[in-house]
Amino acid sequence: MSKINSKQKGKKGELEFVHKLKDNGFDAHRSQQFSGADADADVESDLPFHFEVKRVERLNIDKAIEQAIRDCDERTPVVAHRKNRKDWLITMKFDDWIELIKAIHK
Repeated sequence: MSKINSKQKGKKGELEFVHKLKDNGFDAHRSQQFSGADADADVESDLPFHFEVKRVERLNIDKAIEQAIRDCDERTPVVAHRKNRKDWLITMKFDDWIELIKAIHK
């Protein structure tokens, strides 16, 4: 796949994920729309997460989560990803996930 096509697919995936968040009542937008090409997160929202969005058939999840961790600042790093004709998946570190579970399971 050419670099242009992969950029277009990335943009399309980011927009798709933004719409999923909006459809569920959250404010969200593509970072590049507001911050330009230097934006760290792919998608920004009112949630406390740093979203790296990957819309690929072959994902190196280790590399993707490392990128999210490296760029997350104070937010919880998350990789949102999906393949063609598959549902969106969320990948995050266990320690971050268990803290969310503890917070809602009181």
